Amino acid sequence: MLNIHARDAVSKAITPLVQRLARAGVTPDAITVVGTVGAVAAALTFFTHGWWFSGTLLVWGFVMLDLLDGAVARASGRNSKFGAVLDSSCDRIADAAIFGSIGWYFALHGQRWMLLAALLCLVLGSLTSYIRARAEGVGLTATVGIAERADRLIIVLVGTGMSGEPMRVPYVQAIALWLLVAASTITVAQRFATVYRQSKGLDVAPAGP
Repeated sequence: MLNIHARDAVSKAITPLVQRLARAGVTPDAITVVGTVGAVAAALTFFTHGWWFSGTLLVWGFVMLDLLDGAVARASGRNSKFGAVLDSSCDRIADAAIFGSIGWYFALHGQRWMLLAALLCLVLGSLTSYIRARAEGVGLTATVGIAERADRLIIVLVGTGMSGEPMRVPYVQAIALWLLVAASTITVAQRFATVYRQSKGLDVAPAGP
């Protein structure tokens, strides 16, 4: 949803920075790798210790680099199939580090329901992305859903950040994680339904003589 409604505004806001990076010769692949390594390191260092607010700020900063790599690729004329695969793969790595480190903290502290929520978010988020990739691999599209990657990151990071110092809002992280479980489940269903409607009739074998 965010990708649809905020894409133009975000694109305009980052255009000056994108142009400077392109002129400086910064490659989109380098931005992708730096953002992923930074997000993974921040999540594993801070979230596993329950340092929610400071960890969220760092993770969010590195995740935002994901907005730049594609724009820099287009501005510098360095679009490549390898870059697209690298970007998608690094997104999955960063997501796994974020939800995995949150889940690890709850596992260490015996909070089974929170651990379950984090694991479900991780699995459903990966499934959401896989359905889209697999659909595109067979010539279909599955870009629908109420919880795309940007939406998922906003929900989990806002809830996680607000649960730490200095705010410490009660139950906000639990609400965010279980809300994300519900939204991701709906998104998976929406994508399966979309793929089914597109493929209906395409796989019908021709009648024999």
